[in-house]
Amino acid sequence: MTASNPLRDEPARHLDTTAHLMNGISSPLADRLRPVHPGGRRRTAPAAARDAAPPVLVLVAHGSRDPRAFDTVRALAGLVRALRPSLRVRLGHIELNEPLLPDTLAALGAAPAVLVPLLLGRGYHVKRDIPEMAAAASARARVAAPLGPHPLLVETLHARLTEAGWRPDTAARGTSAVVLAAAGSRDPDSAADTRRTARLLAGRLGVPVVPAYASAATPTVATALRALAARGRPDVAVASCFTAPGRFATQCAAQAPGIASAPLGAHEAMARLVLHRYDQARATAGARPASA
Repeated sequence: MTASNPLRDEPARHLDTTAHLMNGISSPLADRLRPVHPGGRRRTAPAAARDAAPPVLVLVAHGSRDPRAFDTVRALAGLVRALRPSLRVRLGHIELNEPLLPDTLAALGAAPAVLVPLLLGRGYHVKRDIPEMAAAASARARVAAPLGPHPLLVETLHARLTEAGWRPDTAARGTSAVVLAAAGSRDPDSAADTRRTARLLAGRLGVPVVPAYASAATPTVATALRALAARGRPDVAVASCFTAPGRFATQCAAQAPGIASAPLGAHEAMARLVLHRYDQARATAGARPASA
């Protein structure tokens, strides 16, 4: 029998160990490369990975017969996409314009979604219409809070007033004021949200801000203007607290004795606010419409 030679056996043992080492490295590497086709294209991710994608952001607009309204909310959606390019953004309307919200949700299938109302306070649409449409859809949808009240909404109101030429100096502040013109609702929570927005805007401007309404609530814009004039504040601007142009926004602006700002529209602060509400809803399980 030939005796084993440790010097000859050592290279064999070394090769065997090296083979095990290379296998340990190559196996995980192969697993990582396996989803890639030879042509360099990555294969479709498994269902679990697709489900991990962020929910679709659905902008929920009221709808209007004014064609400028649709153009405005579509432009706002474009700003939201520009701020977060990886996010899927869709648009749905409660009424009057297509796509209607149920059709938008139906097109999503079972994909999760967060519905962000382009509404400026709590009311019937936020509390009833939108949640009911979401519940009837096959999509897994959560409803975010409305856009107002919020400092970013006030930032947009201030910007629109400034664009319209509202710049009272210190001497004029004693005779100046602003009427915050909103749509109006019979829901007391809606009026509370508008009053809070008015207080936030007054703090930003340094002059009184009085909420007024186009319908369903008081005071009207005309009544608010008369009341301010009686208090020695005839220099009044009307701040348009509407997401987009429409009948109510036009009526309120027409009553302004001087400056009337444009609706909030496609402003970067509005796009940031939309994303803030979306992120809030994602972070809060079972999100319910509420002011913040």
